[in-house]
Amino acid sequence: MSSQTAQQAQQRNGGREAAVLDAVPKQLLIGGQWIDAEGGATLEVLDPSTGRVLCEVADGSPADGVAALDAAVAAQADFAKTSPRERADILTRAFELLHERIDDLALLMTLEMGKPIAEAKGEITYAAEFFRHFASEATRISGGYQTAPAGGARFLIARQPVGPCLLITPWNFPMAMGTRKLGPAIAAGCTSVIKPAHQTPLSMLALGQILIEAGLPEGVVNIVTAERSGAVMEPLIRSGKARKLSFTGSTKVGKILLEQCADKVLRTSMELGGNAPFIVFEDADLEEAVAGALAAKMRNMGEACTAANRIYVHESIAEEFGRRLGEEMGGMPVGRGTEEGVRVGPLIDQAAQDKVTELVTDAVGLGATVVTGGSAQEGEGYFFTPTVLTGVSPQARMGTEEIFGPVAAITPFSTEEEVVAAANDTPFGLVSYVFTNDLRRALRVSEALESGMVGLNQGVVSNPAAPFGGVKESGLGREGGDTGIDEFLETKYIGIALA
Repeated sequence: MSSQTAQQAQQRNGGREAAVLDAVPKQLLIGGQWIDAEGGATLEVLDPSTGRVLCEVADGSPADGVAALDAAVAAQADFAKTSPRERADILTRAFELLHERIDDLALLMTLEMGKPIAEAKGEITYAAEFFRHFASEATRISGGYQTAPAGGARFLIARQPVGPCLLITPWNFPMAMGTRKLGPAIAAGCTSVIKPAHQTPLSMLALGQILIEAGLPEGVVNIVTAERSGAVMEPLIRSGKARKLSFTGSTKVGKILLEQCADKVLRTSMELGGNAPFIVFEDADLEEAVAGALAAKMRNMGEACTAANRIYVHESIAEEFGRRLGEEMGGMPVGRGTEEGVRVGPLIDQAAQDKVTELVTDAVGLGATVVTGGSAQEGEGYFFTPTVLTGVSPQARMGTEEIFGPVAAITPFSTEEEVVAAANDTPFGLVSYVFTNDLRRALRVSEALESGMVGLNQGVVSNPAAPFGGVKESGLGREGGDTGIDEFLETKYIGIALA
């Protein structure tokens, strides 16, 4: 391509980026209206591939948060009375609109979060599936009717919406984490206030516009973008007006929110941090295991709670596994997510890049060998070269801290008992991965692992039709599957005397 042609292509792309950004509402969505934040306050949204400002959006205040919750409370009674079919139809229309606009929505996500366009499109498809899944669940909400054991009375069991909800979503999956919460909330008949991460508010604002077009009544979903999440959300949690909090984010923040929720005994569901073990036994299909590790490690540049954090490989194949994984990761093109062929985008910000650098330096200092990568890239943006480390010490920080970056840390092991003990030696328990062709071992190890999910001979576990969540300090409750809507429903027992 000539320099003139390349410049023209860059200008076209820049024009499309500007058009996509211009089309997104930049205000707060409260009571069905787009309004400015108190005092006209705004926050900057940065492009992580350059560190430059993309645009500004409303920076909500505590008063704005109160107004949003008041709107949700005012809309709750009427929305709870809508028919399941009506709620399902809204979700179905939103599902269709997400697919119709997938190209623009993917570009928008790439601009604010950094992931390559192909991954962003995958997330939009994944996000839309939550709406389709819960559209079906809306029409299957059921209770029960039974005879009292002693006779003379009947039990009527009803399922009702829990009430106004507070939803807090992270920056790493800015659309899917929203639909994973909004889908069941809407299906159950709950109103909500949703607070997206301040780094990636644009995807949620675009989703708000889609829900309006899909026919969602005013006040059912209210969106508050804000840089000071704690200052805005704590008063809402403690107000007594909300009845549920759903949070996806760090365990540290989750514990703070749990303490706040205790004040009014808010119902909670939380997907918190992870420290996923990825175990490869000597009888595993090596090619399959490397492909699984690549998927479990490099999805979203490693910025996922489900990312393989500790890779345990049997000592008899550890060297070969590390070599093959190094070849795969070393060949992944790094760059701005909008560029053709790029498979690894930037990390979210400077702090993320600095932390990954610290963790790699610590592991190497404790004897780890760098197979490929090992450092941040120079220049603008927050890029880190895909990295494979072998011989990582159990004492390395990355054994206890989420890496949240494109770094695969490999530690050899000798026995099944040893690796299961090591895998469980963590306060976290979101997901584990196991690769083996021994059926008895597969079941034995899967049952022994202390995690809410297990990927058996596969590196991806997320699916809207499956219950997603962890144990121990990785969270409470489940999202998705046929149990996800239960988090937004209360069970009411009505006793009926017949005599």
